[in-house]
Amino acid sequence: MGRDYKLTGATAMNSRAICFTLFSTIAIAIAASLPAQAQRARVFVSVTGNDANPCTAGSPCKTFQAAHDAVLAGGEISVLDTGGYGTLIINKAVSIVAVGVEASIAIPSGGTGITINALSTDKVALRGLTIDGGGVGFGGISFNSGQSLTIDDCVVRGTTNDGFDFRSEATTPQTLTVSNSRFYDTGRIGLAVIAFSSGATSVSIDRTRFSGNASAGLDVDGSFGTGPLTATVTDSVSANNGNRGILVGTITGHSPVNVSLTRTQVLGNSTGLELNGSPVTVWVAQSTISGNTTTGYSAVNGAVLNSYSNNFLAAANGPPGAVLGSASPQ
Repeated sequence: MGRDYKLTGATAMNSRAICFTLFSTIAIAIAASLPAQAQRARVFVSVTGNDANPCTAGSPCKTFQAAHDAVLAGGEISVLDTGGYGTLIINKAVSIVAVGVEASIAIPSGGTGITINALSTDKVALRGLTIDGGGVGFGGISFNSGQSLTIDDCVVRGTTNDGFDFRSEATTPQTLTVSNSRFYDTGRIGLAVIAFSSGATSVSIDRTRFSGNASAGLDVDGSFGTGPLTATVTDSVSANNGNRGILVGTITGHSPVNVSLTRTQVLGNSTGLELNGSPVTVWVAQSTISGNTTTGYSAVNGAVLNSYSNNFLAAANGPPGAVLGSASPQ
């Protein structure tokens, strides 16, 4: 007859303690091996969402910042419905997409709507956003670093300073692409592209409107960098800005600036097109510069303005401030 061994008293308690400790150790090890929150390649925001959610379509987040922090680098934030989604700091490659809905950012007093501090290899894209300063927000979009930024179907308005600053501070090439967007009623410049370093900067702007900005609609400035700055503006309008429609400048020894305007209207500003410094070269084709009160165009300090024969540059402007160089289609 076998013996029946029974644990009693302190022996039983010690056995249970050992088992509990063992299971606890295993659980802690498993937990430590898992990420705090699994990141996804596509996340979602909704005005009825909650930032404690996992940002899925069924359980969306409420703000852009929470969604940005939850998405994988190179992933996409999709907007599910119309509403406001808060200011945002971007530090990785990401796309924000709002199609068929109105996704807005109300900029707080003295703040900036979207700040981009991405890596030199990161590509950022914004589509379908309205960024509204309401007369108190400082800036709409501030690009400080990254490889490229693409803006499509966006509106920036009502800031006390610039609507959008693209600061090229890299030693490697950077690109900016803006399509079908509007920058208006800002306290300074609608869109400013500024070279600060030795990297080449390439800018493409089409079907975009700059209007009602206090200082200038568009400013392309090479005064602080050394890398070449090249911009094309096509099928766009810079109208009724308080001072200049389009300003292009640099200083000797700094970034050479080359700008092409095609099928672009510059209307109702104080100065329509102002060029300042060398080397600055601007080419104008199939465009209209009209109704600018002080002057339609000016070029000083070695800047060169070349005009193709298919432009309308003398309609109801103030006296011209430049001798036009002629250009022929190739």
